[in-house]
Amino acid sequence: MVFSSLLFIFVFLPITLLSYYLVPKPLKNLVILISSLIFYAWGEPIYIFLMMFSTIFNYIIGLIIDKYKTCKRVSLAVFILSVVVNLSILGFFKYYGFFIDNLNALLNLSLEAKKLSLPLGISFYTFQTMSYVIDVYWDKTPVQKNIISFGTYITMFPQLVAGPIVKYDDIEEQLRSRRVTLAKFGSGAELFIIGLSKKVLLANNIGILWRAIKTTPMGELPVLSAWLGILGFTFQIYYDFSGYSDMAIGLGRMFGFELMKNFDYPYISKSITEFWRRWHISLGSWFREYVYIPLGGNRVNAIKRYRNLFLVWFLTGFWHGANWNFILWGLYFGVILALEKAFILKWLKNKPKIIAHTYAFLLIVFGWILFEFENMSLGLEFIKTLFGFGSRTFMDTTTLYYISNNSILFILLILCSTPLPWKLMQRLKGKVKFIGAIIIPLIYLLLIFICTSYLVNESYNPFLYFKF
Repeated sequence: MVFSSLLFIFVFLPITLLSYYLVPKPLKNLVILISSLIFYAWGEPIYIFLMMFSTIFNYIIGLIIDKYKTCKRVSLAVFILSVVVNLSILGFFKYYGFFIDNLNALLNLSLEAKKLSLPLGISFYTFQTMSYVIDVYWDKTPVQKNIISFGTYITMFPQLVAGPIVKYDDIEEQLRSRRVTLAKFGSGAELFIIGLSKKVLLANNIGILWRAIKTTPMGELPVLSAWLGILGFTFQIYYDFSGYSDMAIGLGRMFGFELMKNFDYPYISKSITEFWRRWHISLGSWFREYVYIPLGGNRVNAIKRYRNLFLVWFLTGFWHGANWNFILWGLYFGVILALEKAFILKWLKNKPKIIAHTYAFLLIVFGWILFEFENMSLGLEFIKTLFGFGSRTFMDTTTLYYISNNSILFILLILCSTPLPWKLMQRLKGKVKFIGAIIIPLIYLLLIFICTSYLVNESYNPFLYFKF
């Protein structure tokens, strides 16, 4: 079950909200827990037991660490056990095949790797369980003794399968005490509709263009079509993932939770350093807090600092998928960030903004080529096509068809990737009262209607980050 489905919007969500608001306060976490298990079991009827094991195991680990916190040897041993078990589960289901394939290639073996489907959300909820255990071990947060509350934190369906990654320390108090005002519920519903519109109206539509271009034989792909395609994917992955994050944060508010912002208009960045402060913020925050800073962060000498940087970006790439292209993608950004720290940021500081924006955006686009093409030779061939190497035509009639059919969509994609539409809406709300009271709600109702119309006949409704 995905948020951008009629079943979720018109059946699951209304029933869950009604149940949540009808029960007394002590039972609200239980309603979320049960609803989340149903939500997950709908798509993963077998792997739900894996998630339940992970939840119960880490709950017990937290209790043991808290009990023996005065005995450092015991608490350290239990902590290490939890890290090993959590990473082993993630490693087995996500990277088992990758390691076997590379071992076969390296040692000329013929070991067979059984194909395992990736449990939905395993990368996200594993990082959440680990953040809890680490915070308890560091004595940064009190242990959670209520298994219902802990289960709610791990399985909470708004952010279960695709984030944002919620650190336990950020939500511990909300698990105990939270309240929903009409204004908070309304802002949550508003954000959910915005995210749904991003996903259904923008990401899905531009994704159709990218799918058509990507499946075109490379020898027949004109240069301009290739550029349209990768720009299309650049916007698709942003609106797909940020739309889902907006829906998750909006749903959280509707149940009284405040989840951290996961995207902050990343494509307006003037450097790659800025881009990664704006893109998938919760993942960057997790690696910074639990990997980069414990290794010494910026407090160590230059060599160790760059070592820490490259390790984090190797892990960031590997977290996204069990393939060399993801590792290369992570290291690609690691190299750029290291160069920016060394001298590029100083060079960009006094340059016109248009140069900085162009520099950052082009590097982001080429990064998405590494990310999207798991077959790296095919990705290299695509890059050659972008620059016209070989006997390439610049454009053909199909290119003109793509441009005429998607020109308005591209204008909307560009505009909505900036804060301009939101700022304009807020300014109009402040100046004309009836706009905020009447016109804006009508716009959201219209968006829901249009999204529903699309979903009724939608045959293309993927979610890119489910595979991570």
